[in-house]
Amino acid sequence: MRIAIYCGANGGFDPLYRNAAADLASFLAREGIGLVYGGGNVGLMGTIADAALAAGGQVIGVIPQSLMEKELGHGGVSELHVVRSMHERKQMMVDLSDGFIALPGGFGTLDELFETLTWLQLSFHGKPVGLLNVNGFFDGLLLFLDHMTSQGFLKPEHRGCVLVSSDPAELLAQMRSFRAPDLGKWIEKMISAER
Repeated sequence: MRIAIYCGANGGFDPLYRNAAADLASFLAREGIGLVYGGGNVGLMGTIADAALAAGGQVIGVIPQSLMEKELGHGGVSELHVVRSMHERKQMMVDLSDGFIALPGGFGTLDELFETLTWLQLSFHGKPVGLLNVNGFFDGLLLFLDHMTSQGFLKPEHRGCVLVSSDPAELLAQMRSFRAPDLGKWIEKMISAER
């Protein structure tokens, strides 16, 4: 089993973020779960790779050539795939993984998170997607998802696909019991609502 981690190429101002990233990576390694990530050696990306490796875990990085050329690729991971584009990177990370966890990060982290959620919503995959809500980092985002739902732009069953916990073990338990919604039923509801 492998889980893709989406996280920042920066470490954030509070050491709590790096500590939580390291704890998650170590926990997954102890559980025998491989880690797939963006292949970098900086920020939270470097932290999770180093922590998983130190705990004896498998770490697979996927990095675009343009970032590799800036010497941002991690040289010590189990496997490092160098790809042509960010799109290819995201696709490979999805293909290599059985689930996804987002840690604190910036635009890139949210891009990966929402593309993965969109693919789940459209049944391009049926894998669980979780947020490790370190120090309430995602609280504002979760409120916005609730607002999207209350305004009719996000179905409750799709809002429910965003698994959340501040505890790695609890989040992993949610992910293990996750069942994706049935796209066929969702499409039927949309069609009947338009009539």
